[in-house]
Amino acid sequence: MLGGSWGQRVRRLFAMGCVGLVAAVLLHPMPSGAISIGDLLRVLPSAIQIIQLSNISDRDEVALGQRINQQISRQVRISRDPNANRLVQRLGQILILSANLERPQIPYTFQVVDDPEINAFATMGGFVYINTGTIAAADNVAQLASVVAHEIGHIEGRHALEQLRQQAIAQGIASVAGVGDNRLVQLGTAIALQLPNSREAEFDADRRGLNMITSAGFAARAMPDFMQKLARGDRGGVPTLFSTHPAPNDRIASLNQQIAERNLTGGDGLNDQDYQRVWRSRFGRRR
Repeated sequence: MLGGSWGQRVRRLFAMGCVGLVAAVLLHPMPSGAISIGDLLRVLPSAIQIIQLSNISDRDEVALGQRINQQISRQVRISRDPNANRLVQRLGQILILSANLERPQIPYTFQVVDDPEINAFATMGGFVYINTGTIAAADNVAQLASVVAHEIGHIEGRHALEQLRQQAIAQGIASVAGVGDNRLVQLGTAIALQLPNSREAEFDADRRGLNMITSAGFAARAMPDFMQKLARGDRGGVPTLFSTHPAPNDRIASLNQQIAERNLTGGDGLNDQDYQRVWRSRFGRRR
């Protein structure tokens, strides 16, 4: 039971992040002269779209991701190279169509970022971003596919949502917030562009990504091979892709162990001289 005045009860319901706010208010008759339910919903539209970030629906996640994507697109330079975008989009579609996804209802959007740094990232709702520097650094299409698969793995694992929930709790907005809340959009943008994933999230995305590339027929060893190449700093220093991630050697060892235990030999996409000829000349490292 909620004691106190009607106004106090409403405030407590908001503080509790109660999804059933409207129904609860109906169970507590308003005193004479108070605003009507219609007035409440007009002046407090978030009463209709209160979400608990730990239980957000896929539809709300996509809506939030779309707003975050709009913000990200203002902060990075999305490539207009049609061939590069087709390459990444084709790989993305091959991976999601070949895999037994846990969240098949998420509509994926694959985009290329015009940036020579070796990096890739993803945000909730199915948005994946691959830098042109990553395309140029890969030795073959299987290695690039492993990066795309890893980012899909983050979305499958709801890692960005978990980060958003933690950040929102820290700022006191996790319990009562709609998907249109600009605070959540700003937090989600910062998470995608600036904040590192947890160690557990990276290992989980690696595991999921490895499953995806093997299901799609790509060589499993492309994933640890590419990580090993980047960890050596073949292209000059530790790439951005690793600067905010767990130690690459730990991830490489874990992947090699999974490959050995499951006897994941063979696969396509390794011997790809055409890939190197086309994409290194197109996106050779530039400043």
